[in-house]
Amino acid sequence: MNWIYEPWPWYVSGPLITLVMFMLLMIGKKLGMSSNLRTMCTICGAGKTTDFFRFDWKSQRWNLVVVLGVVLGGFIAENYLSKDIAVNLNPETVNDLHTKGFTSAGDAYMPEMLFSEDVFTNPKGLIFLIVGGLLVGFGARYAGGCTSGHAISGLSNLQLPSLFAVVGFFIGGLAMVHLIFPLIF
Repeated sequence: MNWIYEPWPWYVSGPLITLVMFMLLMIGKKLGMSSNLRTMCTICGAGKTTDFFRFDWKSQRWNLVVVLGVVLGGFIAENYLSKDIAVNLNPETVNDLHTKGFTSAGDAYMPEMLFSEDVFTNPKGLIFLIVGGLLVGFGARYAGGCTSGHAISGLSNLQLPSLFAVVGFFIGGLAMVHLIFPLIF
């Protein structure tokens, strides 16, 4: 039963993603996670103050179920299907991250320095969360969707704007890792 604890190979997970995308295409739906934030804000009454949130949120209930599935799937994978949470990183990368203060580098997927509850009492960590959240929110809105929406749904529907968005996501990620991250830490 060791196979249950291993990541699924591309030849299993890839066709499963393709199957999901095909089924969504057949029923006229598009996958995306950032659109759920708009739906949740509308449910909470944001439509009373802003036109952007005035829409029929009930037509998006199916996508809220997708979010629930992602959260549930992540919980199950983390708590029942993962026996080793260590990340296989290059030793040079681990040493570099240790010098920057990431003491749990290579030991866990989510470094304690960024994902512990201490981040809420640390002004630097709180600023990173707020600024990062604003940038991600602005970027997802400006790009007309998030990485999952463009990279999985948009590209599978052969949408040229999604290709541009995905290229932009990769360039932004590379710039963050190689230019901005070393300046911050």
